[in-house]
Amino acid sequence: MKSLFKKLPKNIQLFIMRLFQSQFLVGVTGVIFNDKNEVLLFKHTYRKQSWSLPGGYLKAGEHPAEALEREVKEESALVVSADDMLKTRTDREGSRLDMCFVGVFIGGEFAPSGEVSEYGFFAQDAMPLLRSNQVFLIDEALKQKRLKDKS
Repeated sequence: MKSLFKKLPKNIQLFIMRLFQSQFLVGVTGVIFNDKNEVLLFKHTYRKQSWSLPGGYLKAGEHPAEALEREVKEESALVVSADDMLKTRTDREGSRLDMCFVGVFIGGEFAPSGEVSEYGFFAQDAMPLLRSNQVFLIDEALKQKRLKDKS
């Protein structure tokens, strides 16, 4: 049976696999630094914990770094560069795979959207209340950045 499956055209193989495999949403999150090593946070209109790291979901055929850059631009009109992969996390309850990047702020003038009402750059010791998983990502990004700056 397995050898018969392998003889099918690739697009048919993929179609069959998608029918029978668990589906995951693939999300992206970014720890974006400005030139003062402050972290970009968005005040989201739809979250219980309103301040959080920028992020969103991938579109078909999109590279995860490009998805993060697109999401930030769509939600705020700000331009960022997602440069280095930080972590990949899974949320089994929500069937979500989330990829976190570290990047830099390039520019742009903030424009609020239906999802983001405010933005800010915050020093590590002056951040608003964040979910613990986001604090963890920021701490990890700062460690990675310090190591990179030393070399």
